[in-house]
Amino acid sequence: MQDFGEILGNHVLIAAIAACLIAQCLKAIIGLIQDGTVNYRTLFSTGGMPSAHSALVAALATGVGQNQGWASTDFAIACLFAVIVMYDAAGVRQAVGKQARILNQIIDEMLQEDQEVSEERLKELLGHTPVQVLAGLTLGICIALVVESYF
Repeated sequence: MQDFGEILGNHVLIAAIAACLIAQCLKAIIGLIQDGTVNYRTLFSTGGMPSAHSALVAALATGVGQNQGWASTDFAIACLFAVIVMYDAAGVRQAVGKQARILNQIIDEMLQEDQEVSEERLKELLGHTPVQVLAGLTLGICIALVVESYF
């Protein structure tokens, strides 16, 4: 049980998880503002504004930098990890989402021609735009700074 208390005392971990959760909640709030309704699926889905992946890794890297030092090997690893995750979120996953959109259009056209297709629709909102990644990055850094200042 003592180990669990130590985990809860890990400010870097708390900041990273908090940044991710706050980003997911912001997606629901932004959806409410844009659509006038709350879509609870956004709390558990990928894609959208802001990027929860970017917020998590930005808070992680910032927290490591604050605790281990900005010139530490640990910060270098966390920072490069964050860059890879954010690049993937905006690059590879965005491209996969575009491909899914095109494949879904092909399936829709086949269904209009009365051809039988048994596959379910592909998820199109997988990746992020650069603005969504930048918003997640900014959010993550801010959350890490706030968590560090309170602990």
